[in-house]
Amino acid sequence: MADTTVGFRFDSCALASHQEECALVEGLRAADNDAYETLIQRYEQPVFNIVSRLMDDATDAADVSQEVFLKIFRNVGSFRGDSSLKTWIYRIAVNEARNHRRWFNRHRRKEVGLETDPVEPRGYQDWLPDPGRSPFEVTLDHETQSLIEAALAEVNPKFRAALVLREIEGLSYEEIGEILEISLGTVKSRILRGRDALRKHLSGRLEPARALDWSPQLAD
Repeated sequence: MADTTVGFRFDSCALASHQEECALVEGLRAADNDAYETLIQRYEQPVFNIVSRLMDDATDAADVSQEVFLKIFRNVGSFRGDSSLKTWIYRIAVNEARNHRRWFNRHRRKEVGLETDPVEPRGYQDWLPDPGRSPFEVTLDHETQSLIEAALAEVNPKFRAALVLREIEGLSYEEIGEILEISLGTVKSRILRGRDALRKHLSGRLEPARALDWSPQLAD
């Protein structure tokens, strides 16, 4: 006799997760402090990771991340549940990083720097007291990670966003499509082109044995 409990357990987990998300949203709408704290604990790190890697000037990532959460708090009343809360939050993060990058390109690059000493760009590790490490960071030593982060910053922003969401945040193609508001085919195309661009930027910088192998994945 076939075991029907597997599907039941899966549906129960999905239902429990949905109920937990609904409770969190209702708490945020009611301005509940515990709900605010839960949201920050759950999404502070991934939001910062996304923002810092999509901006041309990562030193402003902390301020932009704060703007993301301010927008979440102000607009949670308009969240209709058409997508998951995570997808909605990540979409806000991507849009805020994109808006800041446009502002940066229009204004900051026109300014003449007054400091003579170069300022070393700071990553998100410098902003958070105890940042969690993603699988991406665990598998790479500091030198290799720095090279890849620098190469990633040179990738076209459109391709970079899809690449970060897929390879670093581990989202599905469907989730990325919802966040970036593009079709599934466009998601796959941008990821493939992003991987290709990253390999070209890394060419000659990493030893073959240490190079990151991001082979195309045709399906989840």
